[in-house]
Amino acid sequence: MKIYTKTGDTGETGLFGGGRVRKDHPRTQAYGEVDELNSAVGLARATAPADLFDQLLEAVQRDLFSIGGRLATPEPENVAKSKAKAVHPPQRAQSFEREMDDAERELPPLRAFVLPGGIPKASALHLARTVCRRAERSVVHLAHDEAVAPEILVYLNRLSDLLFTLARLANHRAGSPDVTW
Repeated sequence: MKIYTKTGDTGETGLFGGGRVRKDHPRTQAYGEVDELNSAVGLARATAPADLFDQLLEAVQRDLFSIGGRLATPEPENVAKSKAKAVHPPQRAQSFEREMDDAERELPPLRAFVLPGGIPKASALHLARTVCRRAERSVVHLAHDEAVAPEILVYLNRLSDLLFTLARLANHRAGSPDVTW
């Protein structure tokens, strides 16, 4: 199978399960930004220390792949078998809350806005957080006109909070205090 198909040369793309839309369609924008978020999380995973939060971030990447698949599928009944693989655990947002609660017990209290940065791992997590917020905005935009599972919005909202908290925790564990504004 070739990686290039030439079917997108006119500015359209095929959707999972059938149909074609413009490459700038809100659906394409939403799943494209979730894909970009997945890459940003991958960069954060690969940034030293690579083992810090690795299992959690890998699970996030798998979830994001599933979310992207769901967003790319306007007619899920056409791909029921494949859709079964695109399910992420609904309780994942709650597990993010537990992770953040645990981290907050280790972190100094937050009393001001934090400038993104610090050690490379924290900087990569901050970047992933901002990409997450953009992806969330695109999914919200899509949800104005098309059905989007509410748990996707909850997931992205909670994920951005988690990425912020993990960035702070990475800095804290490295002895690099947050720089506040």
